Amino acid sequence: MNNADILVIGEALVDIVHRANGRVDETPGGSPANVALALARLGGSPQLLTQLGDDRHGRKIRDWLEDSGVKLLTAPSSRTATATAHLDAQGSASYEFDIDWALPTGGAIHAAHQSIVHTGSIATFLSPGANVVHDILTQARGTALITYDPNVRPALLPDRKHAQRSAESFVALADLVKASDEDLAWLYPGVHPFDSARKWLTRGPAVVVVTMGADGAVGVTAEGMARVGGERVEVIDTVGAGDTFMSALIHGLIELGYNGADARERLREIDSASLLSLLALGVQAAAITVSRPGADPPRRGDLLVPRG
Repeated sequence: MNNADILVIGEALVDIVHRANGRVDETPGGSPANVALALARLGGSPQLLTQLGDDRHGRKIRDWLEDSGVKLLTAPSSRTATATAHLDAQGSASYEFDIDWALPTGGAIHAAHQSIVHTGSIATFLSPGANVVHDILTQARGTALITYDPNVRPALLPDRKHAQRSAESFVALADLVKASDEDLAWLYPGVHPFDSARKWLTRGPAVVVVTMGADGAVGVTAEGMARVGGERVEVIDTVGAGDTFMSALIHGLIELGYNGADARERLREIDSASLLSLLALGVQAAAITVSRPGADPPRRGDLLVPRG
């Protein structure tokens, strides 16, 4: 990976996974933590600004992330968050969460020295922490390229209108946004996900990517749309697939020379070949993850990497 300072902001938690065969596994996770881990496996040196308790789950997460080379910047919590996932026979997951989310206001100090800042998921919806994350990103835009993945968790979002406003406020700060077709369908019922992506594009991002599981992904820019199909693999479960896709997009951006605030306008002019290579990298990385149990993203040597 080319030199780039990356800060990921968001929750780290323990996934308690109830599998269709009755087995229960406890594994570290959380969407931003998964992204940071995958970026480290791809050769980066990301920092993760998160919140952890001084408990068994917190120590498990620390060991998991630090073993892969993630540098932790942690705020204290009374307990480490958990997400209980129930997998169906096809490997799809539904979630229940036990999480509080708060960050100190000093996070902007860390973001000021980064060339890419990523956030998403619960960290951008759950107050009071979401407000702090928004402030950090607002300041980080002066030096960094911003990426965002809403990774909607309906179990935590009973108010759809509030969720829409929150997502749209982060979309407006971002240069690249990734969302699943399921995210967009929940946020905007009855609206085609591609139409929602086009609407988001008008709020400021250079690129909005829509993932569609086994059907691949679409990238939307001011010039139009690019699409790649999915890869045929045996799906073990889908935990962490979207996060792996997101990390591959960030990795690909860096390899293509898109990092730092000075890349913002260049990204608006990304050519179709480069966009397709980013999408293909994301699809490839996610396909590897779904072929493994749990959030077990690939390493750099597993991927064909785009070059600028």
